[in-house]
Amino acid sequence: MTTDYQISIQDKTKIFGGLQLAASHYSESCQCEMRFSIYLPPMEKGKKVPVLYWLSGLTCSDENFLIKAGAQRYAAGHGIAIVCPDTSPRGDNVPDDPENSWDMGSGAGFYVNATQAPWSTHYHMYDYIVSELPQIIQQHFPVTPDCQSIAGHSMGGHGAITIALRNPGRYRSVSAFAPICAPTHCPWGQKAFGSYLGDDQETWHAYDACALIPQSSEKLLLLVDQGDADCFLKEQLMPERLEAICKEFDYPLTLRYQPGYDHSYYFIATFIGEHFDHHAKALKSIL
Repeated sequence: MTTDYQISIQDKTKIFGGLQLAASHYSESCQCEMRFSIYLPPMEKGKKVPVLYWLSGLTCSDENFLIKAGAQRYAAGHGIAIVCPDTSPRGDNVPDDPENSWDMGSGAGFYVNATQAPWSTHYHMYDYIVSELPQIIQQHFPVTPDCQSIAGHSMGGHGAITIALRNPGRYRSVSAFAPICAPTHCPWGQKAFGSYLGDDQETWHAYDACALIPQSSEKLLLLVDQGDADCFLKEQLMPERLEAICKEFDYPLTLRYQPGYDHSYYFIATFIGEHFDHHAKALKSIL
């Protein structure tokens, strides 16, 4: 049975002939009020459009990508909606990191379903992205059912790749900027997974792209851009692990090291148009 979701529109702005909106709603998955932003490209009345889900990185909200990346220009040109969820649950009753660190708790949901207290009540970002949010978008906005792709940056790149791998047939394409490729092997991932999922590292593999590639029953072309001047490249991101596992299991990866680029939205803004070309090709091939 499909839930009848109620949403509240918080903001509405015209940009590149389309509409940029921000909305909030109560989330059953996260047991709190959640916020998302959506860009609707120019479209004829009664027409529906494909949708790209964008997952942002550590410390971000639903706003960062749509304010900084210049993505609406390309979304308008291709006729694709963009949905940007928040990166974690938030609120007075939602736990945050007791040490106020920026890589845990608020702004750092890691797109997992937490199983450990105090996170397990609210931190169900995996279910929210995969199941609840798409239902809300399809109920309230003119998007084409089953015509969706997913992308993200850093923590969100990790989320986009793992969600696509775990849900064959759901997404038409996937891409990432500077993703956390092997979270079970890097400090960010080990800290988050240990807190959200507990000490049993076998449970961590469900959220690690390098552990999921060998099991993949679908081979979507994966586009990854990585700046070679990224200060997190060696310790946290580890694209070489993803490259090696994709080569071993014949998974179609296009990994591009971009000379001189860092981890910032300047990097994303430079290449986001090419990512929209990648997704538009896949989305429009089924319309």
